[in-house]
Amino acid sequence: MIKKSQHHTLGQVRIIGGQWRGRKLPVLTSPGLRPTPDRVRETLFNWLDPMIQNARCLDCFAGSGALGLEALSRYATSATLLELENNVAQQLINNLALLKSEDGCVINTNT
Repeated sequence: MIKKSQHHTLGQVRIIGGQWRGRKLPVLTSPGLRPTPDRVRETLFNWLDPMIQNARCLDCFAGSGALGLEALSRYATSATLLELENNVAQQLINNLALLKSEDGCVINTNT
C-alpha cells in the first residue's frame, strides 16, 4: 500500500473585504484543508456586516484562517484562531505577522 504524502505546499487565500482587501496570503495545503470559497465568505460577511465591527471572533478549525483573517480585516476587535496541525498554526502566525495584526491570536490545540 502506498502511503499518501503529508508534504505541505503553499497555496493562497485572498482577503475579500475590509482594510486588507485584495491581499493574498500563503496557505499550507494539507489533506482535508479546504479554504472557505470567496463567494461563501462574501455572502457570510454581508450577513454579518452590521455585527462584525468591534466583535470578538472565534475561528474553530481555522485551517487557512480565511474566516478569522477576514473578520479582522473588517475591523473585528479580535479573532482567536484554533488549529490542531502545528505547521498550519505556524503559517497562521506568520500571516498575522505579515498583516502586522496584533488583534489575532493562534492557539495550536484540538477543538
